[in-house]
Amino acid sequence: MSAGYGAEAPAGELDDHERAILDFERQWWKYAGAKEQAVRELFDMTPTRYYQVLNALIDRPEALVHDPMLVKRLRRLRSSRQRARSARRSDGDS
Repeated sequence: MSAGYGAEAPAGELDDHERAILDFERQWWKYAGAKEQAVRELFDMTPTRYYQVLNALIDRPEALVHDPMLVKRLRRLRSSRQRARSARRSDGDS
């Protein structure tokens, strides 16, 4: 966990770092510059790692409780991207 965040949350709850990631994802466009740069500065992680953490996070019921609209939107976007990748792969098999 990055410095500046609190201790691990009890089981079944999001910790400060996880809540911060969801809060950032809800309003990242408000930050100046590229999203990837903001991720590096705020969370001290690579964009690839950030998206790995975010993807795992939106599968958790606690995230859905914390911000249902955001989590549902992110899940829909992820499903849409997965379907598009599958369609491109099956088109290439012909």
